[in-house]
Amino acid sequence: MKILVINAGSSSLKYQLYNMLDESVLAKGRVERIGMDSAMLSHEATNKPEVTVVAEILDHTSAIRRVVAALTHAEHGVVSQIEEIQAVGHRVVHGGETFSASVLVSPEVRKEIRRLFDLAPLHNPAHMMGIDAVEASLPDVPQAVVFDTAFHQTMPPETYLYPIPMILYNKHKVRRYGFHGTSHAYVSERAAAYLGRPIEQLKIISCHIGNGASCTAILNGKSFDTSMGMTPLEGLMMGTRSGDLDPAIVPYVMAKEELTINEVNSMLNKHSGLIAISGISSDVREIEQAMKAGDPNAKLAYEMYAYRLRKYIGSYTAAMNGLDVLIFTAGVGENSASLREKVCAQLSFFGIELDTEANFGKARGDRTISSSKSRVEVLIIPTNEELVIARDTYQLIANA
Repeated sequence: MKILVINAGSSSLKYQLYNMLDESVLAKGRVERIGMDSAMLSHEATNKPEVTVVAEILDHTSAIRRVVAALTHAEHGVVSQIEEIQAVGHRVVHGGETFSASVLVSPEVRKEIRRLFDLAPLHNPAHMMGIDAVEASLPDVPQAVVFDTAFHQTMPPETYLYPIPMILYNKHKVRRYGFHGTSHAYVSERAAAYLGRPIEQLKIISCHIGNGASCTAILNGKSFDTSMGMTPLEGLMMGTRSGDLDPAIVPYVMAKEELTINEVNSMLNKHSGLIAISGISSDVREIEQAMKAGDPNAKLAYEMYAYRLRKYIGSYTAAMNGLDVLIFTAGVGENSASLREKVCAQLSFFGIELDTEANFGKARGDRTISSSKSRVEVLIIPTNEELVIARDTYQLIANA
């Protein structure tokens, strides 16, 4: 079975085509600047050169048609006809309390995703555009949706509820939902398999550190607590997001600077975090370079970034009454040896000790970076959210 995985944003769309016989990626690519006459499709098939097409792509339906055309192209395609694509899996950020697992798309599922637009206004509407676009271009192909929030539905009330009037939860479902669930689920399962230990017997902290970042406490294989909240804004300091702050700051700044709700929301989501403190970039690589060159603001941003991650690791270790495995994943987590070293250096009282050579080495794939003396296994596990979506879609189709 060949499954197409789609991650639709408001003006972009990423895709991968999987052959589920061996879970190999046949092709992948992305469409950027959707809605413009200078939109660009980048397509790369296995063992073939990358192809870039600049064209007018005014909506997601047109984008999907371009993707299908690339996949079936005589020279750089990987399938001879559209019928070879037997299912499509979508990433959907917010599933609310309704969805604790992946599901096939149905009228009821569509309705519920739309109802959740208010909880994820930047993401769910874009995902729905992707679902609608696939239906328009591949009307007979079944679709599945995989939710970022589903993995975290195992959190107990004491971790997902906020200490605010319960009527806000009862009426509006104001609570912690958590995100990056597919990533946290994938890397924790991979870690247990890599170590040859039952996940049901492990206390794991998974650090998904990219431009967006979250930390999850995984107790006996289930999400127990996670740093992102009702939205992806809460928690760790991120590339452009503030993470945790005193909620009184919002009305205070709004009054002092005469900001609207939309303006303060934009400030916290797009103009805070690393970019705000460093004044240089939201990219950790550029921050590290500037710090090495002596930039004090870059150094401060980096110190804050590492400190907040270390603080979450410490609090989650306390919450689970111990720690067996610490995982680093996603772009920054997998590639910044300096950040891993800085975070772990002051966690030695937990028994965490890195192997410097392994941490800074050039090895790839699942690997251990803790020393033989460390009481906690510190691992790098490359995440693969697209594969999780493909697997869930395959299982849903097989069991339909």
